[in-house]
Amino acid sequence: MSKIKIVFYLVLVFVIYKGYVAFKNFEIGVGDRVAELEEKADFEKEGEVIGLMMYLGDPPSLTEHLFTASRSKCLEMKQIAEETSFAYYECARVNAVLKGNKIVSIIEELEVIE
Repeated sequence: MSKIKIVFYLVLVFVIYKGYVAFKNFEIGVGDRVAELEEKADFEKEGEVIGLMMYLGDPPSLTEHLFTASRSKCLEMKQIAEETSFAYYECARVNAVLKGNKIVSIIEELEVIE
């Protein structure tokens, strides 16, 4: 009888694990689909993001901006850009208008990331 209980508990743990994995994948999938729908619908929203800023000219003026997923990714991209270009780059936490996962315009620069 004890072997049957052990098998039953193992099956129960496996079912709970599979339920947990399915729930987490559902949450991740929903977030991706929401971003995809926002991008297709031309839905603009305001939010705080990390962006890689490119400045050109004298005095420097903001020429381009790029949405990045994290501080470390931004700093990595900044280093590569500075090695291959003569422009001034900086990573910053900004308040921006977003369309999908793209920065449309910068409202305010909140913090420069070093």
